[in-house]
Amino acid sequence: MGCCTGRCTLIFLCTLQLLAALERQVFDFLGYQWAPILANFLHIIIVILGLFGTIQYRPRYIVVYAIWTAVWVTWNIFIICFYLEVGGLSKDSELLTFNISRHQSWWSENGPGCVRKEASMPGLKGLDNHSYISVIGCALEYRYIEVMHSSFQILIALVGFVYACYVVSVFTEEEDSFDFIGGFDPFPLYHVNEKPTNLLFKQTYLLHFPTGFSGMEGMNK
Repeated sequence: MGCCTGRCTLIFLCTLQLLAALERQVFDFLGYQWAPILANFLHIIIVILGLFGTIQYRPRYIVVYAIWTAVWVTWNIFIICFYLEVGGLSKDSELLTFNISRHQSWWSENGPGCVRKEASMPGLKGLDNHSYISVIGCALEYRYIEVMHSSFQILIALVGFVYACYVVSVFTEEEDSFDFIGGFDPFPLYHVNEKPTNLLFKQTYLLHFPTGFSGMEGMNK
């Protein structure tokens, strides 16, 4: 398969997915989002596996990648529903942090245009006498940023799934055609030409020694 084919496109998609997953992993680490961190880590491993299978012509690895893309799409749909509070989900819950902490998305305080507003708490003294109150001035709410991240992941995964199926079918057809022409037979030419060679040898022998052969038959009689 040459360049600019489905294989090259799948390599590009896997590379793009890998970069997008690494970018998302960084911001999930900054926000202490443990469930997305684990999901991103597994996603990175499977994408690398799919990339390796595409480069090295390993259809089984690509099949694993294709199956994972379906799971990855489902996970990102759940993330979208979580931040849009669909089906009783709440973006303020501690579900993504495994109820370990009350941290939210890193974008909730560091989004475009966001300014943290703090105020002193009465009755408290010392260096820690300020308490976080709110974030103001955000040009875009953090939940929409997370939704856009997940939507982009879904889009790449769906395209990757289509190309993965196509590449697997092409690899399978190539292997079948190679088997059909005897690509895995260790001595195909030997077996095909063995009988004609023996017949040719016998015909040549009879042509050059017809008399001697008949005399030998007479002596035998």
